Amino acid sequence: MAKGNSTRLTDELYAYMLGHNPPLDPVQRMLVEVTHVQLPLVAGKQVAEEQGALLAFLVRLTGARRIVEVGTFTGLSALSMAQALPPDGTLLTCDISEEWTEHAREAWAKAGVADRIELRIAPARETLRALPDEPHIDMAFIDADKDNYIAYWDELVPRMRPGGLLAVDNVFLHGGVTDPEATGLAAAIKEFNEHVKADDRVDSVMLAVADGMTLARRR
Repeated sequence: MAKGNSTRLTDELYAYMLGHNPPLDPVQRMLVEVTHVQLPLVAGKQVAEEQGALLAFLVRLTGARRIVEVGTFTGLSALSMAQALPPDGTLLTCDISEEWTEHAREAWAKAGVADRIELRIAPARETLRALPDEPHIDMAFIDADKDNYIAYWDELVPRMRPGGLLAVDNVFLHGGVTDPEATGLAAAIKEFNEHVKADDRVDSVMLAVADGMTLARRR
């Protein structure tokens, strides 16, 4: 089957796209720079600039008030979503690194949204399992250890309200999912993608955003 659109995302076109999206605000820009300077070897874990804008857009589009995030890193995605929440909105974000999330805490405080964000330093599966069982989450974002994606998904989906939105990052795994003999994390993401495709609890779509992003709506 031929591609529906053959446009190649060159550096020039990427810059053009960013120029027509909401720009990073001063705190977001600071957080991007600090992450790349202080944590250069793992800075690629940070969401792409256009993903932050997309997540904020989705918060406003869905009217989300209760958000759960799996994988905080230095907090750019949580910052973007929290800034889009109404004043009484809340965001619970899960991570296991005090070092990485210290940068997040500082940025959230500078942006004035720290009161909307609860950070839990613990294995995310434990945090998710401790949440109320009934559907109450408006939006969720998964961007953490790839070999546990299915476990996170299966904890979150039953807790999503009808019409609630799940967003999942890195579903391309840098193209590794197309390898018929994929192993390791690529194999884990391939399994996760098939799990989502077969899940009749949701409607889902996979998009070529950054390293691949899946959006799913709870039925």
